[in-house]
Amino acid sequence: MAYFDGLTDVVQTVEFEVYSAFEAIARQRLARRDEADWPILAAALALGCPIWTEDTDFFGCGMATWTSDRVELYLAQAM
Repeated sequence: MAYFDGLTDVVQTVEFEVYSAFEAIARQRLARRDEADWPILAAALALGCPIWTEDTDFFGCGMATWTSDRVELYLAQAM
């Protein structure tokens, strides 16, 4: 549990108010895919950050995506 408690130092909740303005564009970009994923895309749009995912529904959504193996390579080079 100490490990998970420590995650609060690096992981933060993104409140609905931060990303709600991007709902329409996120839903539009995910149309015919998995539109239920819109909050993740909307948060990425609001924060201007890439999406770390293995879900191919995000590929081609207009935001950079990183898969776990790419994140692992990036972190290994950063150390």
